[in-house]
Amino acid sequence: MRSFKQKVLAVVSKIPKGATMSYGEVARRAGSPRASRAVGNILNKNYNPQIPCHRVVRSDGTFGGYNRGVKRKIQLLKKEGASAQIKAL
Repeated sequence: MRSFKQKVLAVVSKIPKGATMSYGEVARRAGSPRASRAVGNILNKNYNPQIPCHRVVRSDGTFGGYNRGVKRKIQLLKKEGASAQIKAL
C-alpha cells in the first residue's frame, strides 16, 4: 500500500507543463480531501526535480510557498505559460 506522501508525489508528477493544481485538489486526488496543509508540508520537503512542485498553488489562485523560493516558482510558472491562470501575491 502506498503512503499518503507517495500518492501526493504521484499526483503532482502528473500535472502537465503549463497547468496548475491547488493544494486541496492534490489532497483530494491523493485520497485525503482535508489534508491540503499536509500536501504543502510534503512538497516543501521534496527536492526531486522530476516532481513539479512549483505547479501547485493555493486555492485562491495565489502562488503559495516553494522550497526554492517564491520568485523561482513564479519564474518557472511564467516560463511554462501558467501565469495567466494564477494571481500575483
